[in-house]
Amino acid sequence: MPLKVLIVKTSSLGDVFHTLPAIEDAYRQRPDIEFHWLVEEAFADIPAWHPAVTKVIPVGWRRWRKQLWRKEHRQQLAAFVRELRAEQYDAVIDAQGLIKSALFTRLARGPRYGLDKHSCREPLAAQAYQHPQAVAKGQHAIPRVRQLLSQVLDYALPPKLSYGIDRKRWQRPDIPGAYWLFLHGTTWETKLWPEAYWCELADKVTACGASVVLPWGNDEEFARAQRIASGRDKVQVLPKMGLNELNAYLAHATAVVGVDTGLSHVVAALEVPAVAIYGATDADLTGVLGPQVTVMRSQRHCAPCLSKQCLQADDDAIQPPCYRDVPPQRVFEHLQAQLTGGL
Repeated sequence: MPLKVLIVKTSSLGDVFHTLPAIEDAYRQRPDIEFHWLVEEAFADIPAWHPAVTKVIPVGWRRWRKQLWRKEHRQQLAAFVRELRAEQYDAVIDAQGLIKSALFTRLARGPRYGLDKHSCREPLAAQAYQHPQAVAKGQHAIPRVRQLLSQVLDYALPPKLSYGIDRKRWQRPDIPGAYWLFLHGTTWETKLWPEAYWCELADKVTACGASVVLPWGNDEEFARAQRIASGRDKVQVLPKMGLNELNAYLAHATAVVGVDTGLSHVVAALEVPAVAIYGATDADLTGVLGPQVTVMRSQRHCAPCLSKQCLQADDDAIQPPCYRDVPPQRVFEHLQAQLTGGL
């Protein structure tokens, strides 16, 4: 009989991807293992990308909690609980360490594991586990989850980091030749790489014979993509698309340049040559991490400021000023060297 394990890691996009290397570790060390994964419905497609995940249990808590009084939502919650309790697990592992995820863990049937009160983000969550585990804080989220699963499932942690996702599951889009993809959109204004830099990088890429594709997710990003593509024949603005469709473009890109956004974690998992640019935010604990991705961060004295508004703006055209440490030439030269085997 295979070892049946439930992983509770509901959100966000980056957090879900941070868990995949631990799944890959366990799959390689314990080939008899079968994972089920409880995840927010918005990210339900992602866990099944790994071959060891045989069942995904979507939860709509983000949607339900806003109107829990609605009969429809209460019925959906009840159906979710029934589905969750239908299985008997050999281990139920809360890989998130929040009170919310601990409550979901408590509902499942099987021995409950998670981070102890000194290790998890919300110490009260540890009260839900029968077997709390000590995992040192101050590390990136990926090695912390890898350590948690290796302790619970009793295997030696392999040295190599891999997400275990096969890029071949996505068919190459109809784009001739080499192309770079720019992930130019994100949530905070201070996380945006200057638009002038994107334009300059696009010129450098197309001058070398490759093309550039620009995805977008909202009106602001669409307008920016159009401005970057304006007057550049080999720069294409993609139609709006979902994550699975966009993954085909990401998986087959020659290189990807992105900022601090959830999609940069997708690129890391696909192991495509990439640069992730950080200025206002900190990459040390939850940033992009993967065997083919390089994090380029500002060395400015105020970075990372963790502020949604720049506190050091000046009269220079390049704003926020922390990104002057990561100019287009640096990004382009690094990826060119990586693609030609110089790194």
